[in-house]
Amino acid sequence: MREQFRQDMYDIQDDVVDIMNELLNTTKLAVNALIKGDEVVAQEIIDDDDRFDTLTLGIEERVIELIATQFPVARDLRFLMSMSFIAMYQERIGDYAQTIAKSARRSADKPVPQPLIDLIKAQANLVYRVMDATREALEERDLELALKLPELDEPVDSLNKQFYRELGRLTDEDEIEAASKMVMSARALERIADYCVDTGERLAYFLTGERDLLDAVEADLEPQKVI
Repeated sequence: MREQFRQDMYDIQDDVVDIMNELLNTTKLAVNALIKGDEVVAQEIIDDDDRFDTLTLGIEERVIELIATQFPVARDLRFLMSMSFIAMYQERIGDYAQTIAKSARRSADKPVPQPLIDLIKAQANLVYRVMDATREALEERDLELALKLPELDEPVDSLNKQFYRELGRLTDEDEIEAASKMVMSARALERIADYCVDTGERLAYFLTGERDLLDAVEADLEPQKVI
């Protein structure tokens, strides 16, 4: 019976990793649709909205069932609760991928300034790296990699700020209107990376039982004030 319980937990982890892989691919498709003005792909992603909700809800339901029937304690309970939180974070990431697809649909016929497109590309590439590292950290239960996620997130935040600075330099009304359609995409990419960091925090808690490991890491990344 306990052997089956262990297998059920590993199955949940494997399924969450699969969801992460699918979300990475969906996010890439959404960004490519945004850059290329591909309304068809954007609409396909939008129409697929409910699938990730169903997958992540399925994880939560399986976690509840195992807790109710197996009465896990200590590390096993931390694992199951962490998987429930991580599934919720993936559902939010799916929502932000939808946001990018909707932006792609709205901006498909708009002449977006090239510097902003280049910034979106650069930001997206960094986000893909964070998403892939998050998936690997969970799959391998790699504490060191989980603790590295805030560091990987830092340049994403920097590029997001640069996007808004570039937007503020525009003076042509048509360009401003077109660029405004992409603002939510830049914000969505930044939030996806944030949810990856949240995922790493839950993974670190599962592995160690300590809640403040990533807080300490993030504090180290903050600029130090000169007294």
